[in-house]
Amino acid sequence: MMNTVNPQYEREDCLLRPGNTNCGGCGMSTGLTLLGRALEGETYSMVIPACCGIVTAGAYPTTSYNVPVLASTFASSPAFASGVAAVNELNQDPGAKKQRVICWAGDGGTYDIGIATLSAAAERNEDLIYFCYDNEIYGNTGGQRSSATPAAARTTTTPGGKVEGKKEIMEILAAHRIPYAATLSIAHPDDFREKIHKALAMSGFRFFLIHAPCPTGWKTEPAESIELVRLAVRSGIFPLYEVFNGTDYRINLEPDGTNPEKYFEKQKRFRGQDADLENAKLAVTARIERLRKLAGISQMNKAVSA
Repeated sequence: MMNTVNPQYEREDCLLRPGNTNCGGCGMSTGLTLLGRALEGETYSMVIPACCGIVTAGAYPTTSYNVPVLASTFASSPAFASGVAAVNELNQDPGAKKQRVICWAGDGGTYDIGIATLSAAAERNEDLIYFCYDNEIYGNTGGQRSSATPAAARTTTTPGGKVEGKKEIMEILAAHRIPYAATLSIAHPDDFREKIHKALAMSGFRFFLIHAPCPTGWKTEPAESIELVRLAVRSGIFPLYEVFNGTDYRINLEPDGTNPEKYFEKQKRFRGQDADLENAKLAVTARIERLRKLAGISQMNKAVSA
């Protein structure tokens, strides 16, 4: 079933094939579709650690992916990908099209278990494009909390709501002074495509963070996934911005003042007497204000240097 695809549905940009087993409303699936379209015409392979993304491939010898995929250990996708990039460079024919290497990992393999090899590859400025589809839980193993889980969210291991806030992975990557880091929203496909094209024009380590709803773990309606991430951008919960060389911050779309409560209300994971939504909303305000300051400092430095 996995590999039995009607030829009329096959397209050059079809990274994720029809007939896969992903859940309805999966933000990761939409992210893969948008990625495939943005990379149309490129030659690339993917390295995927333990996560929903590697389960997506299906059982050997069939696959739901339309490009070569290497399954890595949970903690090591950037290390695996560094090796693939090195081999590609050794085998590159003069004048041949560049072979891209892409890491596709969840928040468990990025924020937590994989952060050591992620940091090492970023520090070495490996020529990789790394995508973290952030569904804010360990979605493939039952919905446990990760360090990407926001405060007040209930998971199987934080039934009363998570006490700690979400780790600032973008700032961590920016501190490595990599050429490019950016956030992506599946509700903003034009911004998504434009940023990937920017990354393709660069070399070195490039990092993308995608807000990826998980209806199963977030206790939401699958049909509302796009609306959820749109609310996240509008309210400032998930701002769209870029960081160049670790210091130049640029906000791509300013929040429009939408109350974050609308985002929280649509998710049963934030319901319950113990969920501290007031502090969660305060954290959203503080985070966007900090980002505005960083972007303002970047603009100020540009003006001074000019």
